[in-house]
Amino acid sequence: MYLPKHFDVEKVSAAFEFIEQRQVGNIVVASGSCFEASFLPWKLLRGAMGTASLRGHVSKANPLVELVKDNVPGIVIFDLVDGYISPSWYPSKQIDQKVVPTWNYLTVHVHGRVALIDNSEWVEDLVTELTISNESDQKAPWQVSDAPREFIEKQLKGIVGVEVLIERIEAKAKLSQNRSASDVQGTIEGLGQDVDRQPLITQINNFRQ
Repeated sequence: MYLPKHFDVEKVSAAFEFIEQRQVGNIVVASGSCFEASFLPWKLLRGAMGTASLRGHVSKANPLVELVKDNVPGIVIFDLVDGYISPSWYPSKQIDQKVVPTWNYLTVHVHGRVALIDNSEWVEDLVTELTISNESDQKAPWQVSDAPREFIEKQLKGIVGVEVLIERIEAKAKLSQNRSASDVQGTIEGLGQDVDRQPLITQINNFRQ
């Protein structure tokens, strides 16, 4: 990843927080001269590099299964927020017109070894934990045990676990840190015209000069 110093999120703990906020990301592994990618929900197990991991699951019919049987290197990409930034929002535009459009974003790249976990208990524990986490804000949270046991067992037979042993993390927050305080405020006000951009505004404020 191209990572200028002023956009580098150096703390691993902060990168872990971003992963836990997003929860889903694209895993990419090499397939000969091409690549195979899958968008998956993940559970993060925190720890030091080499011991921390991401755990997910895929259909046994997914081409990824054949590719990672031999414990291969891969990358998981978590894109937390992003949005177009218009130079017309910068007060500095009125001074010399030396401004250009850009795109703000917060992304985390997780590098590590990818392996299959073909163990039904491991997979069931994982999907149960993912379900509990994602159902927590529902008025009547659905539970794995709500479905007939024979149905769940049939579903489990069709999936397999995937684990990424984390070796390195790169986190980049390109959130106008290289702009003046007035330009950052102009960016926030410009984004504020779109209610869907509130998550991006929140992150800009977190990194505000």
